[in-house]
Amino acid sequence: MNKFKEIRPIVLGIARKNNKILVSEGYDKIKNEVFYRCIGGGIDFLEKSVDALKREFKEEVKMNINVGKFLGICENIFTYNGKEGHELILFYEVNIKDEDYKERYHVIDSNSEFYAMWIDIDKFTNKELKIYPEQMLKYLS
Repeated sequence: MNKFKEIRPIVLGIARKNNKILVSEGYDKIKNEVFYRCIGGGIDFLEKSVDALKREFKEEVKMNINVGKFLGICENIFTYNGKEGHELILFYEVNIKDEDYKERYHVIDSNSEFYAMWIDIDKFTNKELKIYPEQMLKYLS
């Protein structure tokens, strides 16, 4: 699947600890913009969204998670590094064991290297930091 030519089904997990959520840091070089997104990724053909979310957390932050309740779905049409994208995003609550908690996680993905970290929810709701998709802010209140 070419994620910049088709509608892509993805799943994101909202993991909370105190008033923080676990997000990965991204950078759009065309917009010169740092942004954040919850952990998750593409749902493969014949893969259930819950299984995809567990797989993505295992691949990206090397942890097993417990998936909580389904929160909702949104449609996200966006531009990233000059390319247009279209996603249908399923959101779930995610529970992380205390022994897996770290302030920062080093992530090596197939195409890039980045960090995931716990950031105070208020920094997103007051627009100090950018989170995508913006529609997910309604699940943080």
